[in-house]
Amino acid sequence: MLSLRWDECRCENTFTKVVINQQKYKIIWITLGLLVCFFVAEWSVGLWSKSLSLQADAGHMLSDITALLISLFASFLARQPAKSQATFGHQRIEVLAALLNGLGLLAIASFITWEAIGRWQHPTTILGLPMLGIAVLGLIVNLLNITLLHPHTHDDLNLRGALLHVIADTASSVGVIIAALAVHLWDWWWADVVISLVVATFTALSAFPLVQESLKIFLEYAPESIDPDEVEISLKSFPGVDQVEKLHIWAISLNQVMLCADLTVKCTTAQERDRLLNKLQTHLQKTFKITEVTLQLTSCKVTSKISIHPLLNQDIALMLSANKTH
Repeated sequence: MLSLRWDECRCENTFTKVVINQQKYKIIWITLGLLVCFFVAEWSVGLWSKSLSLQADAGHMLSDITALLISLFASFLARQPAKSQATFGHQRIEVLAALLNGLGLLAIASFITWEAIGRWQHPTTILGLPMLGIAVLGLIVNLLNITLLHPHTHDDLNLRGALLHVIADTASSVGVIIAALAVHLWDWWWADVVISLVVATFTALSAFPLVQESLKIFLEYAPESIDPDEVEISLKSFPGVDQVEKLHIWAISLNQVMLCADLTVKCTTAQERDRLLNKLQTHLQKTFKITEVTLQLTSCKVTSKISIHPLLNQDIALMLSANKTH
């Protein structure tokens, strides 16, 4: 009966994961279609109106499109089963895609800054009204994309990177609207340059956490939510656990955390070790959300004293002195 229930739960969890993944792919494709259509419009209007902030936002939009394409490709590879040399599967491909997204944001921020400096030195006439219209449309598209992506980014670092791209684009759209109003109403051409620099700064700041978190996973750091010292103290608090050695905690992906350790325990029988092992694994999974636990339990070696006949239990020093006397 227990085996049947376990199989039912496992099948249900697998079906749920498949449904969630299908929803993610559908949402990514919808978001990608909206971004491609708007990118063509924004880039064209940016060239026509000679607005640097529009062109910068279009470049950021192109990065969003690239990020989503990488996300789709990475998600496809991550679903492939573990085989051959890839014993952990391909989960870290999603982390690699997130890292590339973050580095792409930093590159775009640098490019926008460089262009803004050049535009400040050589100003040009800007058409404010077309710039305003396309910026408002861009804000609507980005808000729609945020609504679609946000519910699916809690356990997916790759989608979180795509969401950060869209959020940065939303801020860009707001900035472009402000610059377009300033250019159209008061002919403040420098507002376009200033907003471009603000967009570049916001883009860079949004990229740093993504790059940092991705690098921590690649460097096999313990997740921020888990303190290795606290885990060690928690393991030692169990009756029978004498010592904890070679404790390693690392993440394969954002939602797959691994732990391995060698434990010296005071267990006399194999049944006691098995019961203690099950308790420790359950505790680590429930308390610290560690998905895969590998523990090596070694029993303490108790040295027992061998009883010696009283006639043989003599002090060695006395025996030696007696021999010298004789």
